[in-house]
Amino acid sequence: MSGSPLTIGQLAAHVGVTVRAIRHYHARGLLAEPARDASGYRRYDARAVVDLIRIKTLADAGVPLARIGQLLDAGPAEFAEAVTAIDQALRARIRQLQRHRRRVAQLAQGERLFLPDDIVDILERLRAMGASEQAVQMERDGWILGSALTPQLVTAWAGQKRAQLDDPGFRRLYLAFDQARDWDPADPRLEQLAARALDWAAGHRDLQAQVPEPSTALSVAVSLMTAQVAEASPALRRLADIAEEQRAATTGGHTRDATSDRR
Repeated sequence: MSGSPLTIGQLAAHVGVTVRAIRHYHARGLLAEPARDASGYRRYDARAVVDLIRIKTLADAGVPLARIGQLLDAGPAEFAEAVTAIDQALRARIRQLQRHRRRVAQLAQGERLFLPDDIVDILERLRAMGASEQAVQMERDGWILGSALTPQLVTAWAGQKRAQLDDPGFRRLYLAFDQARDWDPADPRLEQLAARALDWAAGHRDLQAQVPEPSTALSVAVSLMTAQVAEASPALRRLADIAEEQRAATTGGHTRDATSDRR
């Protein structure tokens, strides 16, 4: 480097920064802005080179720009103390990023990141029997809610779900509900499908989910799941209403025996 004052471009090239970075350091008050020459150009001396090297070195080390200004004017003891504090902050940031990396790596596990293996196996069974991905996702979201709000019930519910899926009639009914998801809520076929569901329920009481003791968490979970289904499919919400109306209309509130072959 010659003894002649440097232009901003020459300064940037010597130190290894961009002209834009130098202007940013000027704006932040980190690097003194020199006077301009007769041609209107900034001219930088040796002091500017040294200051810019110090700024770049600190910035490359991860020191926030807000702290660099303080460090440039600090004495040896204050500088050492500040660097120690910055190093501790960087170590904490590294640990946080490492946790994020582990979390991202877990995303490769897909649904197993959110649910236990036995529930994921149920979802895979639904896919294998031909359920739509939207139906599987609704089921998955329901299990996530249940696992979060009523974890003590999930194991029992999972066992009942597996038993239901072992039943051919339930599988046919599940797929029929899946197909009905996109129907118009006024579709008359919903009446027939509700009757099929009640017939199956009447003949398979041992496979129906047992209602546990009421609790606030359970009420919240059920409310959220119901709202989710209603929002995702007005037809399924209407189907549930029809089934309840049909159930209530039967003598003594009991559904009839499953004597037909409609399943």
